[in-house]
Amino acid sequence: MPVRKRPRPNETAMKMVGALVAAARIAGGLTQRAFAETLHLDVETIASIEQGRRVLMPNVAERMDRALGLPGLLSVVANRLPEVDMVPAWAEEYMEREAEALALSWFDTLTVPGLLQTEAYARAVLGCRVPFVGEAKIELQTAHRMRRQEILRRAVPPTLSFVIWEAALRDRIGGDEVHREQIRHLRACADRPAISLQVLPLGLTAHAGLAGPFTLLETPEFQQLAYSETQRGSILVRDPNEVSILSQKYAMLRSQALNFAETKDLLDRLAGET
Repeated sequence: MPVRKRPRPNETAMKMVGALVAAARIAGGLTQRAFAETLHLDVETIASIEQGRRVLMPNVAERMDRALGLPGLLSVVANRLPEVDMVPAWAEEYMEREAEALALSWFDTLTVPGLLQTEAYARAVLGCRVPFVGEAKIELQTAHRMRRQEILRRAVPPTLSFVIWEAALRDRIGGDEVHREQIRHLRACADRPAISLQVLPLGLTAHAGLAGPFTLLETPEFQQLAYSETQRGSILVRDPNEVSILSQKYAMLRSQALNFAETKDLLDRLAGET
């Protein structure tokens, strides 16, 4: 089945911002490489912003203004981007697919999966990102993450499976109260009929998740996809062979994780420790 190509909402806004950055840089007599070195950024980051593929964040815009001697021009533009442009282009297609998925299987080692996060925990996680993007942007990103959870409230919700490494549950991101609320929320989610929740325990001598987090999803057209993020971007995997490998890993992880009853017992204990 051919892959659908969707236009990115407000794509022109990001392209316009990128064109302004490029014009300002050229007027300042700088190459992309020289500009990147001045800002202590990668050349690819500058190129991505100028091509409209990466969001121009306000803190970066402020540094650009200072480097180019501009009176806050790029900072104003960055702070007026439409809310949708708080989502990087490389992640948006996955989020569109997620919103309409028939089924999702999610393995995470770093944090509680976004679809199961409380608002306070999501805000704390987003606030840990470096560089810090400012309270206003964190609020926008938190609101966007909460809206993604609307799929849980669909009349017919997707079939959801989560395997979470125990270490992610023991980190007290946001402090004790935020952590306690998050663990209790997970415990409630574990009782929901459309959600399968398992914890991969600490102390295993081997497991299938050493390569890091990933997500599997099934589209309304019954296409099987996979998604994974890195420090600098993400990849939406369509190749059936690659998706099959990740599906095999996920099946193995489920067999290595605590069963449903053991997972609930662990969550009860964690809630009592906070």
